[in-house]
Amino acid sequence: MHDLIDPMYSQLDQELLRKARNIRLLGLDVDGVLTDGRLCINDKGEESKCFHVRDGHGIKTLISAGIPVALISARQSAAVACRVRELGIPHYLSARSDKATALQELMKTCGVRADEVCYVGDDLLDLPILRQAGLAITVADGHFSLKACCHWQTHNRGGQGAVREVCDLLLYAHDLLAAIVIEHLIPQQNPESV
Repeated sequence: MHDLIDPMYSQLDQELLRKARNIRLLGLDVDGVLTDGRLCINDKGEESKCFHVRDGHGIKTLISAGIPVALISARQSAAVACRVRELGIPHYLSARSDKATALQELMKTCGVRADEVCYVGDDLLDLPILRQAGLAITVADGHFSLKACCHWQTHNRGGQGAVREVCDLLLYAHDLLAAIVIEHLIPQQNPESV
């Protein structure tokens, strides 16, 4: 089964996989991680954001596998709130520039320890929370200061599939990814056509 999985995961450092196996909660920054970091504001002051569909699929799959997802953002955005509802993300902490305190609250709510949290960030506001997380990850185009304190860096840029990489990493470490891929290879039987 595992030979169907991208060799990128099967050749990862064993310590990284050990950390990933321990994860019970995925925390994500929004701007620069779930989006490409650009803010699109029209002449009426309305903000729009673009999200990658593969990131959304990865998040939904991870939640279905029993690993909850939380967004922690320094900004407040109706577009993000809409996406949170759409994907069924159970935790959204917005307008939280003190992300370390937000993480402490989230850990208490979810009943997890810091070593059971994976967090993905891209800029300086994420440093305090990345230093606490059991598995700290930055995106390919994350600020250089994060790369020194993170355990892993995605191949994709923020808003361009980076979150899907992280979701797949966690699913792989929990021995779930191969079964999910196999499930999608087997055609769904339509009861009406049988």
